[in-house]
Amino acid sequence: MSHPLFDISGRTALVTGSSRGIGHALARGLAEAGCTVVLNGRDATRLTKAAAELPGEAVHTAAFDVTDGPSVAAGITDVEERVGPIDILVNNAGMQLRAPLLEFKDTDWHRIIDTNLTSAFLVGREAARRMTERGHGKIVNICSLQSEVVRPGIAPYAATKGALKMLTKGMCADWGPQGVQVNGLGPGYIETELTQPLVDDPEFSAWVRRRTPAGRWGRTEDLVGGLLFLASPAADFVSGQILYVDGGMTSVL
Repeated sequence: MSHPLFDISGRTALVTGSSRGIGHALARGLAEAGCTVVLNGRDATRLTKAAAELPGEAVHTAAFDVTDGPSVAAGITDVEERVGPIDILVNNAGMQLRAPLLEFKDTDWHRIIDTNLTSAFLVGREAARRMTERGHGKIVNICSLQSEVVRPGIAPYAATKGALKMLTKGMCADWGPQGVQVNGLGPGYIETELTQPLVDDPEFSAWVRRRTPAGRWGRTEDLVGGLLFLASPAADFVSGQILYVDGGMTSVL
């Protein structure tokens, strides 16, 4: 029997960017824990397919653009009316654009800021309007190992993830008094469709394994336990923290 502090069955969770990869794995974990899960992305067809892959009957989809304020406002209103009050929000939508900083285009800079940072502000604000009125809620922002450290070629990505760490702390400061806990989950190097080219690069993969005390790439399922903890009553007095799930990489030189 599991401890009641970790029971989140019956809660409603919205996971942004959840049609594949880390977001889809986190949504699966929440569904397996008994949550009603709402998958979000821009592609309705892909979302429907992703929803069909999750267990249980209580899986819904909500197609809206998390980088567009009016779309977010309409999307959150729709989810609350159609599915129910959002108890748990996972801000997972994100992207990576790799290029030397001197060659990084203005348009790409704005795109990565909008996708990785602005989306968490917009969706977090809309969800928190309702959570603070109800006096409870859990928000988990998917940060990164790069919220702390960076390697060449990904400075803009690291800038967004470092800012997301501080946005997490700011949300905690603003919304904590109304009963909303806001934390971050910081994945290390995780094997997904998006990182597959890096996984397949023998030199890079060897570097990851050498640099990680756990000696391997992370798997998407490695992230689920941390999310379930942060989304549960066990974390009611935990807020403004970033839980790094990186096999120990941020701790060693």
